[in-house]
Amino acid sequence: MAIIRWDPVRDMVTLREKMNRLFEDVFTGQSEGKELAASTWAPAVDIFETENDLVMTAEVPGIDEKDIEIKIEDNTLILKGARKFEKETKEENYHRIERSYGSFYRAFTLPNSIDPEKIQAEHENGVLKITMPKRTELKPRKVKILKPIASEKPKK
Repeated sequence: MAIIRWDPVRDMVTLREKMNRLFEDVFTGQSEGKELAASTWAPAVDIFETENDLVMTAEVPGIDEKDIEIKIEDNTLILKGARKFEKETKEENYHRIERSYGSFYRAFTLPNSIDPEKIQAEHENGVLKITMPKRTELKPRKVKILKPIASEKPKK
């Protein structure tokens, strides 16, 4: 049996992350009248911006795309679904279960610059990628500085 060094800092960081998620789920669910998450887990997401799009990627390994629902409601992107526990092996035969199972619920407020009619999603290798194009009329554009207009000198 290998001896593993105990790291109290890692345990405290994990506890803090779980508490933050718990409070986030409670406050975002009740304050907006949305349903509360039935579990203590949610897929981790990354959100980044390109020149033309806002892109969100979510880690959803082991979740079939038919078990994921993406909705746009009141300028909010709602991501919900479930990871099912496969009962191929009896629970009493497991030595350890570390992966989280059950339903999840995440909600993200969209900026006004997003065109909700053109949002697309793809699911590959356990990663859900949601591409949210910016509205063309709201995209930042560069303005070229022209040479100053030469003022006419009054003729004598």
